[in-house]
Amino acid sequence: MTSAQTFAIDPGDPPSFEKVWAAIQATNEQIAATDKQIKETARQMKETDRKLGELTNRFGDMVEHMVVPNLLAKFKALGFTFEVATRDYKIADEKNGIFAEADVFLQNGDKVMIVEIKATPSTKDVDEHTERMEKLRKYADLHGDSRKYLGAVAGVVTSDSVKNYALKRGFFVIVPSGDTFNIIKPEGKYHVREW
Repeated sequence: MTSAQTFAIDPGDPPSFEKVWAAIQATNEQIAATDKQIKETARQMKETDRKLGELTNRFGDMVEHMVVPNLLAKFKALGFTFEVATRDYKIADEKNGIFAEADVFLQNGDKVMIVEIKATPSTKDVDEHTERMEKLRKYADLHGDSRKYLGAVAGVVTSDSVKNYALKRGFFVIVPSGDTFNIIKPEGKYHVREW
């Protein structure tokens, strides 16, 4: 019996137990085959997600390697002289429950610039960076660091809406420009936010 067979009940010839049992068995086989297909598709999707995640991480690392070496000079042109640039800055303050990571941590005696780098930043990334800035400010306050904290969002592909959202939130926005990048400062109706 194949899955294409159908059973019509003929009042003169009702289905026998064997026919009904065969139909149930065929249905069970179809369900098992469908279940196997669903599991295989889920496995393939999980593997694709894993590979995409690895690619995104590599792309992000590549962007960081391109941006970081020139950040000090670019910010200096805007009037900010940072003496130290640290990649992959992490805080794990268990005592106070403060955990944060920053892609780039620029600092001098007066100011700190926290740069978040994404291939394609979103408004959610900007919101998360705002939360990160709050955590880092709290950590700084607990450790007697009275420097002003500033933030920046960098992206390879940054939509105008995300750029404007980040500027509105008081962040500098770092965007590609030819072989290098430009830093857009919140100006006019937007103002640089200090934490």
